[in-house]
Amino acid sequence: MNDQPRSRPPRKHRRPQKDPVRILAFEALRAVDERDAYANLVLPPLLRKAREKHGPNGKFDARDAALATELVYGTLRRQGTYDAIIAACVDRPLREVDPPVLDVLGLGAHQLLGTRIPTHAAVSATVELARVVLGDGRAKFVNAVLRRIAGDDLDGWLEKVAPPYDEDPEDHLAVVHAHPRWVVSALWDSLGGGRAGIEDLLEADNERPEVTLVARPGRITGSELLDALPADSALPGRWSPYAVRLTEGGEPGALDPVREGRAGVQDEGSQLVALALANAPVQGPDRRWLDGCAGPGGKAALLAGLASERGAFLLASEKQPHRAGLVAQALAGNPGPYQVIAADGTRPPWRPGTFDRVLMDVPCTGLGALRRRPEARWRRRPEDLDGFGPLQRALLTEALDAVRIGGVVGYATCSPHLAETRAVVDDVLKRVPGAELIDARPLLPGVPALGAGPDIQLWPHLHGTDAMYLALIRRTA
Repeated sequence: MNDQPRSRPPRKHRRPQKDPVRILAFEALRAVDERDAYANLVLPPLLRKAREKHGPNGKFDARDAALATELVYGTLRRQGTYDAIIAACVDRPLREVDPPVLDVLGLGAHQLLGTRIPTHAAVSATVELARVVLGDGRAKFVNAVLRRIAGDDLDGWLEKVAPPYDEDPEDHLAVVHAHPRWVVSALWDSLGGGRAGIEDLLEADNERPEVTLVARPGRITGSELLDALPADSALPGRWSPYAVRLTEGGEPGALDPVREGRAGVQDEGSQLVALALANAPVQGPDRRWLDGCAGPGGKAALLAGLASERGAFLLASEKQPHRAGLVAQALAGNPGPYQVIAADGTRPPWRPGTFDRVLMDVPCTGLGALRRRPEARWRRRPEDLDGFGPLQRALLTEALDAVRIGGVVGYATCSPHLAETRAVVDDVLKRVPGAELIDARPLLPGVPALGAGPDIQLWPHLHGTDAMYLALIRRTA
């Protein structure tokens, strides 16, 4: 008789389960980190690839696409907050943690602290993802960190990792609302007011924005666009008569009016900028319009439609040839006369005094569109302002040279930073004689809280738009 204990059979190695949703989210985060890509450009092709791979009846449906989108955008928006929490749960500086591991931890932190996914499911799914993309060794590290994070909810963690507001207001807001400190400071300076306003703005930056369509004049009206969409899937815009807000998800490019070019995707703030310029009174003829920084073509398409209704011609100029191609696509089918060219607005090919209306929507830091490009807040640096400033001033100077006496220039940015808005306008007006600001606020009737004037600043938390800025300048001599 053998009294020796029977040895256990060796445990079979279990293959990690591949979750297409979380793998897709991880791939998107890696592209943003490694290639400086933007999530709104990376995500759509990844989603299409997943749907094609798994088929209409496979393992990737509309709910999976919605979850993948939420994981990517939520992780990117809250990256600063989650990094502070992760840093409190690891035994080394975050700079010593490999970026792919940080991406997995960020995804896990968002599931634990920013969604309704049950704790055990969030941890197990993220650890399984780590086994697939990182290997078993680092998956154990991920498991240990996530279990520490799961020990408290978001409010509890913020109490631990954010400094008290009374001691350091800007750093407190930066951690709680996941914005770099310098961005908090800049937005607060531009907004003015006390704590409530800046907190409302920062919270709005972290909300997923609605998808807004624009009806292109001469091709479809706002009411016709609304009627052309499925019932209960859209609402009229808040401020622009050409705006329609989508209330359901899906791919706007698949909608017939968008696919046919009669409508486009455009934030309502951008529509208001174009409308204000188009509504500004000019002295004398109103026949030649210029969009001097036209790419990728949203404002140019709206301006072209408005111009054509008045019998005016639009020249749409864009420096980058590939972006000029996008402008041409956006304007294709416009009923009125227009031309698209690739040209540098700081060394323009047109003669001085050629145009009656000029829009110069200048390149900028994009701090007004953080809802749509959440990674931009972590990518931008204060020194970027030094790079944009000379270009913005040069473009506005050339725009004032391009407009005739009695005509109007619209200077616009998708940034509320004072260094990109009023500072640029003030500097240029000091150097260019015969130009004066006109009050833009009456040109947007019904839109509240436009500021003290004469320029306009839109805000996500006040208007539901990107933080677009507009100054209107008339050439007087």
